[in-house]
Amino acid sequence: MSNFVTPSWLHEHLEDKNIIIVDCRADLLDREYGKGKYEEGHIKGAFFIDVKKDLAAEAKEHGGRSPLPEFEVLKEKLESIGISNDKIIVAYDEVLLAGAERFWWMLKFIGHERVYILNGGINAWIEAGYSLVKDIPSAERGNFILGPKEDIRTDMHYVKNNLGNNKLIVIDSRAPERYKGEVEPIDPKAGHIPGAKNYHWKDVLDKKGGFKPKKELEKIFKDLKKYEEIILQCGSGIDACGNFVAMDEIGFKPKLYVGSWSDWVSYEDNPVATGNE
Repeated sequence: MSNFVTPSWLHEHLEDKNIIIVDCRADLLDREYGKGKYEEGHIKGAFFIDVKKDLAAEAKEHGGRSPLPEFEVLKEKLESIGISNDKIIVAYDEVLLAGAERFWWMLKFIGHERVYILNGGINAWIEAGYSLVKDIPSAERGNFILGPKEDIRTDMHYVKNNLGNNKLIVIDSRAPERYKGEVEPIDPKAGHIPGAKNYHWKDVLDKKGGFKPKKELEKIFKDLKKYEEIILQCGSGIDACGNFVAMDEIGFKPKLYVGSWSDWVSYEDNPVATGNE
């Protein structure tokens, strides 16, 4: 089954008790943005998940700006909004940040199989003529059994040890100007991991913010078929999840470098490249 559902499908199943809808809107530069937008109006029955507070732990010296939360902390949050292993989860955002994709990846990582993204996000929902509400839903507590899949994540040490490995490719999902080192609005150093190739995650989206059809995604990533291993990174492990979902949709099995660039540059001796590749 596809990683996506359409607004019409979600609207048809809005009253289904087996579906949990999650609002993942966020802005990295404004920590209250997502919650504010949720309170202004959200899809009926949707619960709010804070991308920085619920889907990330506090940053430390190393580990990047958005390290993964402790399993038990995440489990408590998920259960509090009714998530169990047998529920169908639908996440959405508004495509400013890959919040829904980060949530999708994290649920896959901890062992949930039935998680989907509302293709086109809340904007597609509104464009389809469906309404928003302000009512905050109540939840019947869920029961989630963790089953972590360590094969879909990696860390700085693995990436560094494989610099120069021609069977492995690191994909930098940030905007081209950040990859090239022309600008860096957030992290202390500009540039990219040596050898990394730039595939901006928003290139997998169409003009309205929905994921492109499989044939177009296959064209985007066709040159990556020759690699045995693909590692995705961005600034802090959020936007790279957009590329992760797109690759998964067409059969690739990448890994996420969770700490990403913000972790890489926290080590003074890690090499930094600038320009095109």
